[in-house]
Amino acid sequence: MNALSQFDPSRPVKPGAVSLVGAGPGAADLLTLRALNRIRSADVILYDRLIEPEVLNLARPETDLVFVGKEVGHHAWPQARINARILEEALKGRSVARLKSGDPGIFGRAGEELATLEAAGITCEIIPGITAAFASAAEAGRPLTERGIADTLILTTGMCRDGDPLPDAAKHARPGTTIAFYMSVRQAARISEGLQARGLAGDTLVTIAANATKMDARHLSCPLEHLPGTLARAAITGCATLIVTWPKPVEVPDSAPKQQEVAR
Repeated sequence: MNALSQFDPSRPVKPGAVSLVGAGPGAADLLTLRALNRIRSADVILYDRLIEPEVLNLARPETDLVFVGKEVGHHAWPQARINARILEEALKGRSVARLKSGDPGIFGRAGEELATLEAAGITCEIIPGITAAFASAAEAGRPLTERGIADTLILTTGMCRDGDPLPDAAKHARPGTTIAFYMSVRQAARISEGLQARGLAGDTLVTIAANATKMDARHLSCPLEHLPGTLARAAITGCATLIVTWPKPVEVPDSAPKQQEVAR
């Protein structure tokens, strides 16, 4: 029995407000003011594994906190169950905050939750958050774009849903691009080989940011060709962002004097 079939139309209740809230990369002081407002006004918060306790502590004492336990490769709650729970709480007239790490619209499966609510005629807002690539680069003290070096930013992932082919992120690489790889630690060898096959030099530095902005944050860098080994030696197996820039070629000015064309 789904949430809609449990709803009794003879006891009409105005559906509660639903917000898909971007909690940012971890640190509570990187929340937007709007995200903070939705957290403090929610009757129920559904949150993922990557949400820090200091963020949850911002909720009111009477707010119900529901852990839905999603992580790469393991789902304590299947997505369909999460969708149903959000809908169920909204139909009770409760204010619902679906708290997602980073930004809900970037590898956050927001579309599936939105579709469930839209099918039930319930409106939902998206509260943007700071995504992992932005936080990782900022904490590492590096720009993601830079004039004369990289004018294109690509956000991609090494993982996808079960049954789909693994994404070929390397095909987007070209001079002048910075690529930020999410959920790609397990695919490091394939990514390294793919980028080098495209022509990116093996000694190009890769920024590795694990658990950016959190208490256990770690930042490393290594040559692209050593990426799989570096991750293995550092025992980085879970949440990390890999950032690599393929710089534009350096243009050498032609210093040779040009001969004046002689009119004939």
